[in-house]
This record gives sequence, C-alpha cells and structure tokens, in this order.
Amino acid sequence: MNVIETQQLTKSYGASPVVKGITVTVKKGEVFGFLGKNGAGKSTFINTLTGIIHPTSGSYSLLGEKGPNDKIKQKIGVMPDYVTFYSSLTPVKHLRMLSALSGKPVSKSQCIDVLNKVGLEKHAHKKTSKFSFGMKKKLGIAMAIIHDPELIFLDEPTSGLDAESVIVIQKLIQQLQSNGKTVFMTSHNLDEVEKICTRMAIMKEGQIVKIGTIDELRSFYRSTITVKVKHSTIPMNEKVNLYHWLGSNGTDLEATETHFVLNVNSENKIAEVIRALNQLKVDVLRVEVEEPSLEEIFLEA
Repeated sequence: MNVIETQQLTKSYGASPVVKGITVTVKKGEVFGFLGKNGAGKSTFINTLTGIIHPTSGSYSLLGEKGPNDKIKQKIGVMPDYVTFYSSLTPVKHLRMLSALSGKPVSKSQCIDVLNKVGLEKHAHKKTSKFSFGMKKKLGIAMAIIHDPELIFLDEPTSGLDAESVIVIQKLIQQLQSNGKTVFMTSHNLDEVEKICTRMAIMKEGQIVKIGTIDELRSFYRSTITVKVKHSTIPMNEKVNLYHWLGSNGTDLEATETHFVLNVNSENKIAEVIRALNQLKVDVLRVEVEEPSLEEIFLEA
C-alpha cells in the first residue's frame, strides 16, 4: 500500500519553481529519507504535502486521500523545520491542547508516556520558556506523534541534539516503524539516514535525481570496488605471476608481504581473486570490501 503518491507535483513562487514536477511513492511502513542541500526544495515539498502551502500544479494523495484535504491532517503528524511554542505552557499542556484540536484528546498519562519516548519526561511540567533548542526539538517530535498518526513527517528531527538524544530519537523512529507507522524525514546527518532509512531520495534544485535503497544507490554510483585482502605468505616463485595476474584483473594494486589492496569492477572479480590465492595454497585470512558511503553518493548526485 502506498501512503504517499505524487504526480508531477510542482510549487512555484512567481516565475521561480522550487519543486519541479516530482513523482514519487512511499509505501506503508517505510522510513523514507529525503536528502538535499539547503535550498534544494525539501521543506517546500513537505509543506506542500502537509497542506501548509498549496501546489502550483500536479497532484498528491496521502493515506488514500487526495490532497489538500482536512481529513488528511487528522491522520498525519508533522514536525516542521521550525516549531514555535507558547512560552507560558508546559509540554503536557502543549500536547493536550494539540490533541484536542486534532479531534483525538489524550489524557495526562498519555502525554507523559509520549514525553518519555522523546526523553522529556523530567521536564513535563516546566514552562517551555526555559527550554533549550534541543528540548524544543524533542517537544516538536512529541507533538507530531501524540495523536498516534499513521504517517509522520519529520524535518531534521535530530539536528541540534546531543549524541545521547540523537540515539533516543533514532530508536523512537525505528520503534514507530516496527509499529506499522510510516516516517518521511529529512536529515543532514547522512550516517543517520543510512542507518535507519529503508529507502531514500536525493533532491537537487527542486527535482529528485536519484531514489532507492542504499544498496541500489551504491550500485548506481559505484564504478569500482576496493578489496583489501589479508593472506598468508605467498611463495616467492609465485609472487611475480600472481601480482601480474592481479594487475591485469584490477587496478591500483598495492601489496606487502601479508596484505594487498586492489580495485576491481565487479563482485565476481573478488571471487576470482580468492580462487587464485587458493590455487596457490595461500590462506585468505580476511577480506574487506569498501563500499561508497552515502556521503560520497550524495556529493556525486
């Protein structure tokens, strides 16, 4: 089941298009990462899907409802890139007020439970005027999930948080997924996206330039594979022939007595290298394969 579907979705301000004809689908239960440099149009795209702004052209649907539609707002949770709070209210009062507006009022204990999930339980009754940026970020996430939405939009959910809080929020996102929720998130933390997202899209100048799982993106961008092999001693009378063979089956060979590094153009070549060593009765002690990181893929997109 697709919970997000867009068809040629476009948003322009005057003669300047910010989102340029995006067609994308997100399936139920995915943690979908949306990547792009500042100014790529990510927040505008999210704001369009969540009804904050209206598209210039194209269409979209969320959870089977064609947007924009007030019914959608009751089924989704949103943490925008910037959240404002009433300085005189506590987190509990914020959550109860928001849940009442959404048509799904919650109890005080339910509020405490959600605040516990984001790591704010000790501050449940403090006024938000005393909150740090990171605490406000956590409260924004709590407000996005308090009414138990099926689809959750999180714009930079861990930016500005300390390392411990980042782990708490990442685990929360994974827990939401395990409970059948769908999470659509932006993040500049590429390690985070690679760790918790099932699929991701890279946006550049208002368009999606690549979409897929991390393995699919690696396959698309990878031209060579770097293989590092630790091995037992190679017989002296076989070294020259072996190194010649390795050089003809790969590039940039670097070798020592017990290690070599080689770039090859396919995974099949790795198996051939191991077979060649076995034929010489050289023990393969360890094989390491260097994959392109999401950061490298992002920079090449």
